[in-house]
Amino acid sequence: MLITIKDKIENRCKRIAELSDRAEEKIKILPEGRIYAKHRNDRTYFYLYRGKGKANEKLIKEKDKDLISALLQKNYYENVIKAAAGELNTLRAIIDRYPEHVAEEIYDLLPEDKKKYVTPIIPTDEQLVSRWLAEPYVKKPISEDVPIFETKKGERVRSKSEMIIANMLYDNGIPYKYECPLFVGGEKIHPDFTILRLSDRKIIYYEHCGRMGDPGYVEDMVERSRKYTLAGICQGESLFYTFESAKFPLDVRVVSEMIEKNFR
Repeated sequence: MLITIKDKIENRCKRIAELSDRAEEKIKILPEGRIYAKHRNDRTYFYLYRGKGKANEKLIKEKDKDLISALLQKNYYENVIKAAAGELNTLRAIIDRYPEHVAEEIYDLLPEDKKKYVTPIIPTDEQLVSRWLAEPYVKKPISEDVPIFETKKGERVRSKSEMIIANMLYDNGIPYKYECPLFVGGEKIHPDFTILRLSDRKIIYYEHCGRMGDPGYVEDMVERSRKYTLAGICQGESLFYTFESAKFPLDVRVVSEMIEKNFR
C-alpha cells in the first residue's frame, strides 16, 4: 500500500487532535484563573488573575508552590492547545487542496485493456515484489541432522518458530527472503528474514533469536547486533528482533504486532 504525504499529514492531524484533547481534559481539574510573572530586583513574583484590572490581581506567596505549579501547568496546556489549533488549521488546508490521486497511482487507474500496452514509470507493488523475489541468492546450507520444518512457500527453515514466522509473513502478504546473504562490515551473514516493506519500498531485516538460554548463542547475537549497528542497520528502523527461550517460547501476538506496525 502506497503511503502518501497526505496519509502522513492525516496521521499527524490525528496525533495533534489527541494531544489537544488530552490537554483540554487536564485543564478541567486545574484551578481557575491565570498566572503571570513579574520580575523585580532579580526576583520573580507570580500573580493570580481572575479577571481584568488590578482589583483581580493577587500575589501568590512563595510557600504556595502547588498553586504556582498548577497554574503554570495550566498555562502550558493552554499553549499546547493554541499551537495544536494553528497547526491543525494549516494541515487541514493542505489536505483540502491535495490532489485526489498521486502520480504513482495513475497506472492503477488505467483500464485493464490499456495496462498491457503501458509500462509504468514506477513499478507497481506487484511488479516490484515479483522482480525482487525472482532475484537468485544462495541460502545458508542446513545440515541433514536438523529436523525438517517446511513453510507454506515450500522452503526449509531451521526451527518450528521460524516456520511459524515465515507462514505469518506469507499469510499477511509480506514479501520476504529466508537467510538471504548480506555483507555487514565486510563479513557475510544470513539474516533470518529479509523483508521488502512496500509502504516505503525499503529493505528491512528480522532476526528471531530462538536460543536465549544458550550463553554462547547470546554472545554471538550481541556481537551480530553490534555489527549491524556499526553498518548503519539500526534496531527499530531497519532491523527488528523477537526472542525466545525455554521458559518464554515464541509469542505469535508479538510477531503479529510487528507485522502490522513495522512490516507493511
